[in-house]
Amino acid sequence: MTAYIVRRLLLIVPTLFGIMVINFFVVQAAPGGPVEQLIAELSGQGVDATARITGTDQGEVAAGNQTSAAGTGGESSSKYRGARGIDPDLIKEIEKLYGFDKPAHERFVQMIGNYLVFDFGDSFFRDRSVIDLVLEKMPVSISLGLWTTLLVYVISIPLGIAKAVRDGSRFDVWTSAVVIVGYAIPGFLFAVLLVVLFAGGSFMDWFPLRGLVSENWDSLDWPARITDYFWHITLPVVAMTIGGFAGLTMLTKNSFLEEINKQYVLTARAKGASERRVLYGHVFRNAMLIVVAGFPSAFVSILFTGSLLIEVIFSLDGLGLLGFEAAINRDYPVMFGTLYFFTLLGLLLNLLGDLMYVVIDPRIDFDTREV
Repeated sequence: MTAYIVRRLLLIVPTLFGIMVINFFVVQAAPGGPVEQLIAELSGQGVDATARITGTDQGEVAAGNQTSAAGTGGESSSKYRGARGIDPDLIKEIEKLYGFDKPAHERFVQMIGNYLVFDFGDSFFRDRSVIDLVLEKMPVSISLGLWTTLLVYVISIPLGIAKAVRDGSRFDVWTSAVVIVGYAIPGFLFAVLLVVLFAGGSFMDWFPLRGLVSENWDSLDWPARITDYFWHITLPVVAMTIGGFAGLTMLTKNSFLEEINKQYVLTARAKGASERRVLYGHVFRNAMLIVVAGFPSAFVSILFTGSLLIEVIFSLDGLGLLGFEAAINRDYPVMFGTLYFFTLLGLLLNLLGDLMYVVIDPRIDFDTREV
């Protein structure tokens, strides 16, 4: 097992590097980078914005822009769209500000070198380090991801087992209808429905609609803090759970049905083993392997990508919203810093998922496999 873990850890290095290379150069080729965004801001806001960004005297900036416009006839030979009438020296200063005065490959090597020591730099537009931003948003995403994943598994696994045992019964048919509804309707639509019903929409006003905790949370005692915390996350977690339990339920049911019909189950029953012993002593271990295998990806998906619209609807400032805003604003340090960190976390969780195979079924020996 030790040799397998070492091989998997070594495999993480080229995998992570390949992901970063592909994403870096794809993003570089996309239009509307930070330089172009700032140029557009300068063109729209004029001298004040220019002076604010560069720290240059307003008169000097205005004179430089007028000279550039006069010398080019109002046109600019810059490679950036919207740079007409802006002093080329000012554009060079903007490129230097964002590190675009260097070739792409040099910027990539420098970025990876910094990331190896977990130096993710500062946000282009928030004047804060990427680490500080992630740590600030992390409690929201961890709260949503952890409780949603826990509830999804707590609901889906027993329900899937019950459906497999009662396959074809009325219980299976009615619960399948519920599962289909949960699978067909996105989680954010359930979120909107919950807001309308329980958060001051058109009916009851039982739950808050903003933030992870109340503004006076620090002044509360611990029982009140815990109550306030769960009061705020109830609706978002319920919305995400309803939208996410369907797939795992059917996966669990199908896994158990496949195992129940195998020869070793018939043999166990023929030997007089109780149905509970057959189900949880023999079938459960084998059927749960595929369910456990999907846990890391499910957790990462819920934690970092699945909560964007939920965060918007319930005014929760988490990692999903941070990543979305970074992509829209081309905030490269935030984009690539979070991509690096969460990809590394996802790869480690995948390794943890493989190790869980051994915990559930000790007969599995990864040392006999080639990675």
